[in-house]
This record gives sequence, structure tokens and C-alpha cells, in this order.
Amino acid sequence: MSDTKTQNWRSKLHDIIYEADTRAGKAFDVILLIAIIASIILVMLESIKSFDEKYHTFLNISEWVITILFSVEYITRIITVKKPFKYIFSFYGIIDLLSTIPKYISLLFGGVHALAALRALRLLRVFRILKLARYLGASNLLVSALKASRAKISVFLFAVLILCIICGTVMYLIEGEESGFTSIPVSVYWCIVTLTTVGFGDIAPVTPLGQFIAALIMILGYGIIAVPTGIVSAEYTALGKKDKNPQIPPIPLNSQSCENCLAEDHRDGAEYCYNCGEKLHF
Repeated sequence: MSDTKTQNWRSKLHDIIYEADTRAGKAFDVILLIAIIASIILVMLESIKSFDEKYHTFLNISEWVITILFSVEYITRIITVKKPFKYIFSFYGIIDLLSTIPKYISLLFGGVHALAALRALRLLRVFRILKLARYLGASNLLVSALKASRAKISVFLFAVLILCIICGTVMYLIEGEESGFTSIPVSVYWCIVTLTTVGFGDIAPVTPLGQFIAALIMILGYGIIAVPTGIVSAEYTALGKKDKNPQIPPIPLNSQSCENCLAEDHRDGAEYCYNCGEKLHF
């Protein structure tokens, strides 16, 4: 009888923590997101010395309250699944742990608590709350386009690197140490930041020929930035046309999480997990 009650208690808690389709699950996730955002804001404010000196006690107590809240949530997530290590070593499990321990580590090493900004990664859960996971296919398509373009982009970047080495060497010979081009590596670095329109700041050519070459490099930089974009866009368009099939309607999915393997995005009305075959809890 006690085992049944324990199982029911774990299942109900699992529904609240891992589900986003129920009222309690939505409320839990919204509160969690608010706490994550509040924690990130606190870390940012704490980095402002004038603000930290004035409100240090408030910031410290607030951060500890949120840290304890995340600690309880992390432990609860572990005890409500049948395979705890499945969650612990999952992507979200690792992120949840990394977002919890910085404040504890700061007791031994000062300044480490700033790593709490890693909690921003937990905002990825908004995809599950807003049921946006089904639309992640577009991001997968972008990743595929980047992979398909990697050979062309690699050749292009290699050519740009050679160009920067040549132009940097030329600028070193033309300008010399008097203008700040103290060595070929420094000149190559200047060429790279100029080509990418970032701007070096401390080094600038003073001779007419050097300024003319620098102007050409800056103009060339605009064209170079557009090339990788065009390569990826072409691959993205090609993959989009290839994968497009209007005859297949989108499959309605929900945010239900399997209590056994933590798999999500099950079809509406599904009774068993598509990943492990475990009966889903409703």
C-alpha cells in the first residue's frame, strides 16, 4: 500500500516538474523561468561595483534563496524518475547542475559565483513550455546547411588567411615600426581586424600607399563577409526544397515526458513511449 502511495506521489510530482500541458506543470515552469531570469539579473547587477556595495546583502541573500530553490528542484527531478542517471547525464541535467553549484563553490573560491550566468541556458526550456519544440526542424535544417557548406567555407577561410598574411607582410614592409607595425604577426593581426571591419585602433597606416592598401582591405572586407552568408543561404535553400513535402501534414505533438527515459515530444493521445515502450502516465 505504501509503495503504491509512493509511486502515486512520484508520478504526480513528475507530472508537475516534467510536464507542460497541465495547469500545475505550466505554473511550475513559468515560476522556474522567472527565477532563472531573476538570478541572471542579480548576477549582472552584482558585477556593478557601485550597486553591489550598496545592496550587497540583498543580492547575496536573494542569490542564496534562488540557489537553494534550484538545489531542491534538481534533487526533486532526480528522485521522480525511474532512471536518475539518465537525467543526471542528460543535456538538461548537466546544465541544471552547473547552474546550481557556482554559489556553493564561491564559498571556497571567490568570484566563481558569476558563473551562475550559465543559468541562461536553462531558458531553453521555454521551447517545451511554449510547445515550440516541433518547430525546431528549421534549426536542424540550418545545422545541415552549415555542415554541407563546411568544405566550401573552409577553402574560403584558408584563402582569406593567405590574403591576410600577404597583405600584413606588405604593410609591415611599407609602414614599418614607426607606424606601429612592429612585426609581421602584428601586421597580420591588423589586417585581419581591418578585413573584418572590426578596427585595430592602436595601429593605423600613415603613408599614402599604406592608407590606399588599407582602404582596399576595408572595402574587400564587406565582400568577404557576404561570401559565407551566400554559401550557407544557397545550401539552406537547396535543403529546404529537397525536404519540403506539402503532402505530409505536421504530426501533433505534446510536451509529455516519459517517466522512464525522459523522452519528450510524444504524439497526442499516445499511450506508450516511442523511445523505450514504457506506458505513459496521464
